[in-house]
Amino acid sequence: MTVRTRFAPSPTGFLHIGGARTALFSWAYARRHGGTFILRIEDTDVARSTSEAVQAILDGMQWLGLAHDEGPFYQMQRMERYKAVIGEMLAAGTAYHCYTSKEELDALRAAQESRKEKPRYDGRWRPEAGKTLPTPPSGVPPVVRFRNPTAGVVAWDDQVKGRIEFANSELDDFIIARADGTPTYNFCVVVDDRDMNITHVIRGDDHVNNTPRQINLLQALAAPVPQYAHLSMILGDDGQKLSKRHGAVSVMQYDEDGYLPEAVLNYLARLGWSHGDEEVFSMEQFVQWFDLDHITASAAQFNTGKLNWLNAHYLKLAEPQRLAGEATRRLALQGVAVVGGPDVASVAALFRDRVGNLNELADAIHPFFVAPQPTTELRAQHLTEAALKGLSALYERLSTCAWQATELGQAVKQTAAESGLKMPQLAIPLRVALLGLPQSPSIDAVLEVMGRERVLARLAAVLPA
Repeated sequence: MTVRTRFAPSPTGFLHIGGARTALFSWAYARRHGGTFILRIEDTDVARSTSEAVQAILDGMQWLGLAHDEGPFYQMQRMERYKAVIGEMLAAGTAYHCYTSKEELDALRAAQESRKEKPRYDGRWRPEAGKTLPTPPSGVPPVVRFRNPTAGVVAWDDQVKGRIEFANSELDDFIIARADGTPTYNFCVVVDDRDMNITHVIRGDDHVNNTPRQINLLQALAAPVPQYAHLSMILGDDGQKLSKRHGAVSVMQYDEDGYLPEAVLNYLARLGWSHGDEEVFSMEQFVQWFDLDHITASAAQFNTGKLNWLNAHYLKLAEPQRLAGEATRRLALQGVAVVGGPDVASVAALFRDRVGNLNELADAIHPFFVAPQPTTELRAQHLTEAALKGLSALYERLSTCAWQATELGQAVKQTAAESGLKMPQLAIPLRVALLGLPQSPSIDAVLEVMGRERVLARLAAVLPA
C-alpha cells in the first residue's frame, strides 16, 4: 500500500498553528513512508471562503516548506463529480430525496426537545419496504439524504485515541445535497478521499463526530476506509483552547514577528508528539522518527517561551547571508536602505547569538546603516572632555592602522593606555559615537565591519571642530 495523506483546510480564515501542525504531521507521515502528500482546499462554504484566505494558506505552507506532491485541489471545481456520485447513490437506493420543510423540521426539533430527546430527523421520507411515502409537494426542491444504517455500530481504531464506536441508531439520515443541489461537507470529503485514494486521515479531534458518518458513506460507496488519527486540541499559554477566536494567529504572523520557519516547525513537531527526550532536531530527523504511535491523546499546551528559546537556537545556526536577507527586508519596511553601508551579512553575524528573533536582529544592526543621534544623557555621561581627547587620538591612529580586528583592538588599547583611560572609559564613548549606544559586540569586530571611512566620519561628527 502506498501511503497517501492529505491536508484539507477550509479557506475561511488564515492558516493557524493548529492547522499547521496537522499539515506537518500529514506531510511527515507521507515522507516517512515514501508516500504522497496532497493539498486540498475545501472551499464549498461559498459565503465564508475567500481568495485571500486561500492565498494565506498557500503562503503559510510555502513559508513552512511543507511542499505538497499533488494539488492544490479545489472542491468548487469538482461539483460535477459530486453531483454524479449523488445520482449514483439515488439510483442505488443509498440516498433519497426528502421534501421536509424547514418549518416541519423546526416543529420536529421542538417536539423532541420537549420530550428531552436528542433532536434528529425522523426518516419520514426514507424509503422502506411496505412503507407508503407522502406525495412530493409540487414546486418544492428536495434535499438529498444519506440512507444511514439503522442497526449495529460504526467503529474504527483511531491511531491516536484508540477504539471509538458510535451506534448507528444515534446517527440520523444526514443531508448530502442541499435543495439547490450543492453537496455538503461530509459528502464532499468522502468523495474526495475515495477519488484521491487517501490511506491515512490525520486531522484535529474536532472531526471525531464527523468520522462515523464519513465511514458509513465510504462503505455505501464500496470504498476503502482510511486509517484515522485525530490530533488532540492545542491549549494556549493561558490554558484555554487555542482557536481562531482565541490566541491562534496566522502562521505568517510568526514570520512577521521574526521567527524562523525551522524553529516553528521544530516546535510544532513537539506539540503533542515526542521522540524520547529530543527537543531540537531537523526536519530530516523528524521525518525519520515520525510515527503515529507517539502522538499523545491529551491536549498539548502552547509555550511561547519554549518557541522563543528554539528560535534563538536556530538564529545562532543560521547562515549570515540568509540573516542578511531577512534583516534587509525588515529594515526596508522601516525605510532604511543598506546599499552603500557595511556588509549586512558581516554585521548580522555579530548579533545572531545576541538576539531572539529577526526583528530584534534588524533593530540591532539598524545603527550600522543610519548615522547615530546619541541622546543628551548619553553625551553628558560618556562624551566627556577626557573621553573626547582619547577619541581624538584614536581618530588619528585609526586613520593609518591596518583595518583588521586584531590591529583595531590593539589600537583602542594603546590609545586608552596613552590617554590614561581604562578600556571601558574609551570603548564605551567609542560605541556611543559610532552607534549611539553604550553596548555592542566586541568593539574591534564592530570597527572592522563598519569600515574605516564610516568610522572616521562618525568619530569626526562628535569631536570638537
